[in-house]
Amino acid sequence: MEARSSMGIVAAWMLWFSGIPLELIDKCLSDSYTPSEALRSLHVALLCVQQRPEDRPNMSSAVLMLGSENPLPQSKQPGFFMGSNPPEKDTSSSKHQSYSANEVTVTELHAR
Repeated sequence: MEARSSMGIVAAWMLWFSGIPLELIDKCLSDSYTPSEALRSLHVALLCVQQRPEDRPNMSSAVLMLGSENPLPQSKQPGFFMGSNPPEKDTSSSKHQSYSANEVTVTELHAR
């Protein structure tokens, strides 16, 4: 399941970075959402999965971001991104030159 989630994050990031994030939304839902609210939700979601934990908002900040119309910070590369690194604006985390793919182990417990 983790790999599937990672692929969704990568797809979301690539579409966001390409300037077409609404491509993530199923066409059959086109009459049931407001594009500006969907874009804001996607933006906040990408902020929550950034590579560096200090760049991620905490839960109360994320809720405030969703409920306001204030400008949001620039989204950076997600933590499970395995492709090439897109250029970032001059920020504190963009000054780091080393990149690596995260390795994740998932343990499932089953009753006897």
